[in-house]
Amino acid sequence: MLPKLWKDSLSGSLWTASQRVRPTYKEVRTSVAKRVAENPIITPEMVKPSEPNLEVIGAFNPGATRYGDEIILLLRVAERPILDDPELVGVPVLNLNGSSSERLEILTFPRHSPLTDLSDPRAVTYEGRVYLSSISHLRLARSRDGVHFTVDEQPTLFPETKYEEYGIEDCRITQIEGVFYISYTAVSRYGICVGIARTEDFKSFTRLGLILHHENKNVTLFPRKVNGLYAAMHRTAASAFNGPNMWIAYSPDLLHWGDHQFLMAPRIHHWDSRRIGAGAPPVETPEGWLIVYHGVNAKDGYCAGVALLDLDEPHKVLSRSHEPLIAPSEDYEVSGFFERVVFPTGLVPMDDGRWMVYYGVADRSVAVAETTMDELLAVAKGEPALMGAGR
Repeated sequence: MLPKLWKDSLSGSLWTASQRVRPTYKEVRTSVAKRVAENPIITPEMVKPSEPNLEVIGAFNPGATRYGDEIILLLRVAERPILDDPELVGVPVLNLNGSSSERLEILTFPRHSPLTDLSDPRAVTYEGRVYLSSISHLRLARSRDGVHFTVDEQPTLFPETKYEEYGIEDCRITQIEGVFYISYTAVSRYGICVGIARTEDFKSFTRLGLILHHENKNVTLFPRKVNGLYAAMHRTAASAFNGPNMWIAYSPDLLHWGDHQFLMAPRIHHWDSRRIGAGAPPVETPEGWLIVYHGVNAKDGYCAGVALLDLDEPHKVLSRSHEPLIAPSEDYEVSGFFERVVFPTGLVPMDDGRWMVYYGVADRSVAVAETTMDELLAVAKGEPALMGAGR
């Protein structure tokens, strides 16, 4: 079996037996936001493998933003090796051996050995060491209407350092003073870290380095400084005392972070009772910072919800949705590489007043739902009379 820490880190879905509490809240609607008919809008079949010996098994959890007249997505593209021998299982890792020109190294292990554990589809454990069953990179996709996307044929950001040995994942994009900052999860034998990169044109990218402590993820930057400092939400790993909680931290330069303050925790008997994490970057409104975040419960799986934070002291939660904004119900949300997942990572405004919620589904594809700011605020404040009918 996988070590408990790694089980918790892989995508935040596996908990110890003592935490598997069935929720008692009422049935939730499948969505307040309106899913587009074209969903899923990006699937693995639309993405060209980065190497001929790899297959794309996931294109999901995209960072999202507007750049000029385009909607930009940075997809997490997960690839696994194609092997001719069915008795072997392959693990792709970044090649850290400078003597080889190959970007990746494919490790192989005997599939039916008692030393090989394949009980979790996201991981391969051999002789007690845990590897990911796929390796992820970030890939650019562009659209004029926010629904129909063209995916680049080559990776945009590919693993490069020893801290990215097992891949880079689940980025968020925040524009601050004309520069687009990309926060992403870096995975390696050393644990789960958070990296940050910047671009001004989505052609050239500069890695700035790792931020925050290891065993942290779901970092989203605020789009402006708060009280003279950069601000970010982050999600710590579970401890013996509680589940994964959301925190806020501040920085003078985006690299050195401190003044960590607790933000939110899972709520027992709610749709977000088992774990939570930041989703899309915050949006500033007259009523507060609006955030779309993910929450997990034992019945519905991963859902998207909304909260409002104080503008001047964003560690203060003004309100938090009683129901999800989107809960998994469609086939593409319920079935896939990992079941029952709605994982929001982008919230983008359109010229006609719509807001597009981009989210990964079932650890496989990308979907989008339409809503309005009035609807988002109503959900955040728990005002069902103002919400949509649920679609």
